[in-house]
Amino acid sequence: MAPFELLYGRKCRAPICWEEVGEKIIEGPEIVQMTNEKVAIARERLKQAQSRQKSYADQHRRSLEFKNGDHVFLKVSPSRGVRRFGIKGKLSPRYIGPFEILESVSEVSYRLALPPQLSHVHNVFHVSLLRGYNYHPIHVINYPLDMIQEDLTYEEEAEAILDRQERVTRRKTIPFVKVLWKNHSEQEATWETEESIRSHYPNLFNN
Repeated sequence: MAPFELLYGRKCRAPICWEEVGEKIIEGPEIVQMTNEKVAIARERLKQAQSRQKSYADQHRRSLEFKNGDHVFLKVSPSRGVRRFGIKGKLSPRYIGPFEILESVSEVSYRLALPPQLSHVHNVFHVSLLRGYNYHPIHVINYPLDMIQEDLTYEEEAEAILDRQERVTRRKTIPFVKVLWKNHSEQEATWETEESIRSHYPNLFNN
């Protein structure tokens, strides 16, 4: 049996497993009793495993709660300006702000006072996207508001080339460059193909 059927007593009705609805034909009382006992044991072990996994997750989960008027940072996801296999790679997340909390929409979501540059972004955010901040009026933090998209992502720019190397495959040699991205440390530099970086950022190869 699949875990879904063990827990809920019925098959998962998905396109890959579409069973006919109706009573099952069961033969032999001994087989029925043995099957019920095995199912009960399997269900109990599944519940124990789920409870154990939940306890592991709860140890690393922090309960965050904010009040109206508090100031928080908002999590955004920068991405590299080059694509691999048609997908843009992500860099380490950044926090922009601070923004004032206008109201609590639910136990886990808050409405923020966003500047006009972020008018295209919905102003209600889950608590997992927020980080507390001790507000001080003289603090001024710069961030690329005009580059942030509706899904809280923005494209980061390459700032410099730190190193070069060649990777030899079975048929050819591919040159790679180690790219330092703007607003990120050297520890977050990534290796990219020289061809892709040269096509997107030719100014880095002028020297």
